[in-house]
Amino acid sequence: MTRKSDFAFWSFMTMAGLAGVTTVFNVSRTYSATTPNSEIYRQLDLFGDVLERVRSDYVEKPDDAMLVENAINGMLAALDPHSAYLSAKNFRDMQIQTRGEFGGLGIEVTTDNGVVKVVAPIDDTPAAKAGVLANDLITHLDNEQIVGLTLEQAVEKMRGPVNTPIILTVVRKGRDDPFEIKIVRDVIRIQAVKSRLELDGEVIYTKVSTFNEQTHTNLVKQVDALKKQTTKKIKGFIVDLRNNPGGLLDQAVAVSDDFLEKGAIVLTKGRNLEETQRSQARPGDISDGRRIIVLINGGSASASEIVAGALQDHKRATVIGTRSFGKGSVQTIIPLGQNGALRLTTARYYTPSGRSIQAKGIDPDIIVEQELPDDLKGKEKPRGEASLRGHLKNDPKEKEQSGSSAYVPREPEKDVQLQYALAMLRDGTESAQLPVTAPAAPAPSAPAAPAVGTTPAEKKPN
Repeated sequence: MTRKSDFAFWSFMTMAGLAGVTTVFNVSRTYSATTPNSEIYRQLDLFGDVLERVRSDYVEKPDDAMLVENAINGMLAALDPHSAYLSAKNFRDMQIQTRGEFGGLGIEVTTDNGVVKVVAPIDDTPAAKAGVLANDLITHLDNEQIVGLTLEQAVEKMRGPVNTPIILTVVRKGRDDPFEIKIVRDVIRIQAVKSRLELDGEVIYTKVSTFNEQTHTNLVKQVDALKKQTTKKIKGFIVDLRNNPGGLLDQAVAVSDDFLEKGAIVLTKGRNLEETQRSQARPGDISDGRRIIVLINGGSASASEIVAGALQDHKRATVIGTRSFGKGSVQTIIPLGQNGALRLTTARYYTPSGRSIQAKGIDPDIIVEQELPDDLKGKEKPRGEASLRGHLKNDPKEKEQSGSSAYVPREPEKDVQLQYALAMLRDGTESAQLPVTAPAAPAPSAPAAPAVGTTPAEKKPN
């Protein structure tokens, strides 16, 4: 089974192994110059020669599995930044992220100078109920020090079977001594969608943070609930895709379809003509034809760019913010049994009008830049697909564009992009009069092209 995400091997491994055996036993091969694959067989014999020389002559005995895995990683890294080999563990982690649920505590964490720091507890989870707070520092798990571990290692220790206990040693500002919090693990569901009413019930705001298996379902449920909750006539919707790194292609198509009655959503083109696929919208618009504003920034990538591009091309939404990341490729997940999986770039995608956003991004209809706080000025470096080494190139005539800022303040009242969108919906205007750091002028449309995890700062739920 394969899985497409905005994330031949066995034959390679078999031939590589045979090449090694050929070297060991001095068995020679003859190749016909007319054999289509004769050159690759010669190269695989070279790989076998080098592998055996390293195994026999390196100063220390190497790990054979590590040698082969690193060779595979090197091969895939030479293709593009998004193709990779996933070990069995990494494949399991990826499946957990795309399913959107796992056994854990319910806290989002990051690292701060080598210490695990709580970004925020997730509502109605064991961690939140036990009293874990944002900015808590976790130093020990079950009395075992975790200072210095990677974020992945710390998260792996915190996750585990449902109904099993774990003790966190916490350092909290305002308390002199570290203290312990006992938490019993439970099923944690990643909230890919969070929605609320704005402007006294006249606007539905929905934040889509990732595209996992639950995104479309959660979006529809939350919008239906808010429609029933408000007594006001809904003026419009805000779909916030800022800092959304992407995810599953089918979920991006489903979310786009939620706001469209008809027309193309996305076109994917592989190497061969028969691999071309077009996704079409079906009747049914959860916004009931109301006005839609989509928010994007430099952290909006892949699947989120598919949604923004589809709604923009159909003139179904006004896109506000700054240029998106620019990841215009689709990865297919190819399971390899007990050996993990291969994440391989298999297609490029195009918006309904036929434009590729690869290494260019989505230009917003109205540019609204968020001013950085003083402590981030000069430190935040905008990143985009065009800055990644080995990224896929477009037509040489297509100009590549750098990324933009991914900063979003936590306080809604300080969020200039959000406040701009709310002002437009409140006043029913095509633009708003708010102090912004860049002119609120329409951005030039991207040229038509011939013929989707992770870009934001690293943080993980557990």
